[in-house]
Amino acid sequence: MIRSVFSKYFVVAFLGFTLSSCSEQFKKSNHYSDEVVLKVLGTIQDGGIPHTGCSKKCCRKYFESKSVRIGVSSIGVSNFKYNSNYIIDATPDLNFQLHTLIGNTNPSKNLNGIFLTHAHMGHYAGLLNFGREALNSKNIPVYLMPEFFDYVSNNGPWDQLVALNNIKLIKIANKEKIDLHSNLSFTPILVPHRDEYSETVGFIIEGNNKTALYIPDIDKWAKWNFSITEMIKIVDYALLDGTFFDEKEINNRDISEIPHPFVIESLELLDSLEDIDKAKVYFIHLNHTNPLLNKNSEEYIRVISNGFNVAESGMELIL
Repeated sequence: MIRSVFSKYFVVAFLGFTLSSCSEQFKKSNHYSDEVVLKVLGTIQDGGIPHTGCSKKCCRKYFESKSVRIGVSSIGVSNFKYNSNYIIDATPDLNFQLHTLIGNTNPSKNLNGIFLTHAHMGHYAGLLNFGREALNSKNIPVYLMPEFFDYVSNNGPWDQLVALNNIKLIKIANKEKIDLHSNLSFTPILVPHRDEYSETVGFIIEGNNKTALYIPDIDKWAKWNFSITEMIKIVDYALLDGTFFDEKEINNRDISEIPHPFVIESLELLDSLEDIDKAKVYFIHLNHTNPLLNKNSEEYIRVISNGFNVAESGMELIL
């Protein structure tokens, strides 16, 4: 039986116990029997890459070569025991990401649920693909927090998806586990972020044997009600906000308008972790300017040499 990760967290926090958890490198295979598999479907901040209006080298090569854009941050979870599939966030790249997750099959039949983190463009704009102008899907479950539920229910064009039964809204609550199957659950956890239209959550995903923490957006770790270092110790994988490497990337923007923990801040904060815990961390949701997108950069080498990881599209983690 899977124990609640929150129970584990509070044991660690208040009793001082040390819970060990083995991390493993991502695995690629076409056959998983009854395993639960988390697949990284995209790794980029909301605007994707190439980024609209960007003339810098980081995007120019994609525009000039007409290369396929790198997908916006999203993960999928496939439960092979129960032949079910779930996706976290409906990005502008949803069509490609669904193809990666379920192939050419009909999402109305083979996508069992969409979990949304918050109402910023890169995380829910893809819902439009389910409307009558496109797929015209039938009652795809969409799990979202109360304020987000009300926003989608009462504002166009989203409310039309509800009225036409393209999607079926399911309200979820902070720290309340959603048991999807005997070997799979999702738990939303509130994080501080710019909440213009909705709350912002990350998700704890508990599989048959392992647990993943997914937080693509947060203002700063110090603002959170939980210790990220302690949370990393009790999960097996932690896919965390790595939007900007440092402040140099955004010297033309007011950082107070787009706060995120710089990767260099996270590296310093997490430096005290044991090597086995550092290996659980995968930075994701990278801005198009982030040097971690270049494996030959000093910044990428620094992250890897310090024992951490950078998430890649197509990466698969066994839960």
